[in-house]
Amino acid sequence: MAQFSIFSGLVLVGYSALEYGDPPMGVAFGQFEPADGYAVIKNECCTNHRDQSPLDLSVQTEAGVVIPCVGVGILDYSKELVPPCIEINILGIQHPLYGELFPQHVTMYERNLARE
Repeated sequence: MAQFSIFSGLVLVGYSALEYGDPPMGVAFGQFEPADGYAVIKNECCTNHRDQSPLDLSVQTEAGVVIPCVGVGILDYSKELVPPCIEINILGIQHPLYGELFPQHVTMYERNLARE
């Protein structure tokens, strides 16, 4: 599974495999693994789950390409829950790029749709 890098501005704050998704909505999400740079934004990610746009969050592929999307959010519940309890959400990834980045999500969605 691919490993994606998460940045706040130019600072590397963490990684995620983005192991879950909702293809029709263009959403990918997964467990967030903090990097050293996360310490700078951790408080904001713990206390503000509404608008993190001032953090200038972005997600890059393993090749260093920024994934165009509507928004990125880090939901940190580490103060309330036992680890792993930090999730990253990427919203509004357009098709066909979504299918190129997350073919496993599309396959799973199509399988589930065929069962209905």
